[in-house]
Amino acid sequence: MGRSTENLEKITEKISARFSLVNECRDEILKAQRELIRAASLAIRALHRGEFGKAKEILDEADRAAAEKEPLFAKCPELYYSGYFLDAQKELAEARITYALIAGEPVPDPDELGIEYSAYVNGMGEAIGEIRRYILDRIRKDSFDEGDELLDTMEELYCVLTSLDFPDAITRGLRRTADIARSIIEKTRGDLTQNVAQKRLSQKIDSLSK
Repeated sequence: MGRSTENLEKITEKISARFSLVNECRDEILKAQRELIRAASLAIRALHRGEFGKAKEILDEADRAAAEKEPLFAKCPELYYSGYFLDAQKELAEARITYALIAGEPVPDPDELGIEYSAYVNGMGEAIGEIRRYILDRIRKDSFDEGDELLDTMEELYCVLTSLDFPDAITRGLRRTADIARSIIEKTRGDLTQNVAQKRLSQKIDSLSK
C-alpha cells in the first residue's frame, strides 16, 4: 500500500460504520412510518363514524410514537429531510386538522404537533378531501345543517395553500395539492347546492300536499 493511501482502510471503516448506523435508523423509521400512516387512517375512519373519543385516543398515541423516534433523527439527521418520515407526518397532519375541523376545535399548530411545515400544509390540503367526505356522509344521512360553514372552512384552507407561492422543492408539491383541493371544493359546492334545491322542492311539495 502506497504512503498516500495508508489511511484509506480507516476511512473506509469509518464510512462503513456510519452507513450501517444510517441503514439501521432507516429501517426503524420506515417501520414507524407504516405504523403512523395506519394510525392516521384509523383515526379518520373513527371520525367519520362519529367516534371522536376513539379518534383522539389513536392520534394521541400516534403523537407519542412519533416523538419516540426523534432520537433516531438526532443520530441520523440526514434522514429527516430525505422524505422517509414526511409521508407519515403529512398523514398525521391531515388527521389532526380533519379532527379539529369536524370537532369544532382550533386548527393545530405544526410546531405543537412536531410536524415539518411542508408536510403540514400538504396534509392540510388532503384534509379538504376528508371534509368533503364528511359532508357527503351527512347529506346521505339527511341530518346535515352545517354544510355552508364547513364549505367556508374548506375555502379558508385553500386560501392558505395558494398564499404559499414557493417552489415545489420547498413545499414538496403543494401547488398540485392546491389544484386538487380547488376541484374538490367546487364539486362539494355543487353537491350542497343540489341538496339545498332538493330540500326546498320537497318542502314545497309537502306544503302543497297539506
